Amino acid sequence: MSPSPEILEARTELDAIEQMHRAGMTDGLPVIVPTEDRVERMLLGVSLDPDVLLGVVGPLDGAATVEKVAINAVMAGCLPEHLPVVVAAIEAITTPAFDIGAVQATTHNCAPLFIVNGPARGFNGPIAHGTGALGAGHRANAAIGRAVRLVLVNIGGGRPGVGDMAQLGHPGKFAYCIAEDEDNDPWTPLHVRRGFLPESSAVTALAAEAPHSIRVRVQTDRDAQQLLRAAGMSLASIGSNNVQFGKGNVLVILNPEYAAALADPDIAEVQRAIYESAWQPTALLEEIHGDTIDLRGDRMHVVADPADILLIVAGDGGGYSAVVPTWGGGPHGSIAVTAAIREHDVCDYSGVPS
Repeated sequence: MSPSPEILEARTELDAIEQMHRAGMTDGLPVIVPTEDRVERMLLGVSLDPDVLLGVVGPLDGAATVEKVAINAVMAGCLPEHLPVVVAAIEAITTPAFDIGAVQATTHNCAPLFIVNGPARGFNGPIAHGTGALGAGHRANAAIGRAVRLVLVNIGGGRPGVGDMAQLGHPGKFAYCIAEDEDNDPWTPLHVRRGFLPESSAVTALAAEAPHSIRVRVQTDRDAQQLLRAAGMSLASIGSNNVQFGKGNVLVILNPEYAAALADPDIAEVQRAIYESAWQPTALLEEIHGDTIDLRGDRMHVVADPADILLIVAGDGGGYSAVVPTWGGGPHGSIAVTAAIREHDVCDYSGVPS
């Protein structure tokens, strides 16, 4: 059993916040002081015992118990209804295949991105998928993403320059969480494609760079195909990890207008079309990078197979979608991992006392 968290004392709330800053327990922003009462209320959000171990968080290999995760959720500003998503996110990133210790310790600028599917998008949020969903102004997205970041800091030891060795980092290291717009997905939602029932809830984690905007005017079928070419070519930036390693997953986020224009082809055709443009000639990679990468064949694609390109629908109209490059490193190639959000924790929390 993991030892209980240490109880700290301070004269005032402000003193407590400053004490946590000095101890390196924050993400650089002010936090909510995790008093015992606040943590007890947060734990109402899940049906698990507080000492249940959710996973081990590297590189420090700290034990992420439900109670410790709830403490960080309080600090991040979560509500109890957000905690089931945070719990599932921790279970996803502590799956051995995700390599969270390596994700934290790599010098590459990646951060866990979380995509939420199913009824939890509403009951455990609402978690935004529309205008500005990856930006400021959405409480659940920000608090859930930030709670995981604080777990990575306080349980996993991921402090800049110590356990987190990213040479530059990116803003997703504060919070990186989005829901999929399932109502406008012309295929099937991401979690269903990854083996879950439509009525279930799940969160998918991916070690991701910042999103890169793509814009193509889409008015005809030909335009839609040019959009897929643009997505593939954007993913295959000559300096990207993906085109150099060719492993793991990458993500394409289509706005509802773009998704509607691509409704006729099945998703495998869309993935294939992106894949066919997502490469660089090996000769050019050799010219740029020399023998610092493993050169293979005449072309090097960003992923090993078209099915490794994840697609979701999110955002708003107006002509902009995004591609999200990934780390692509580590023994598993930085694959995406999907974890279930417990069904009995997806419910109406309006009666939880404040």
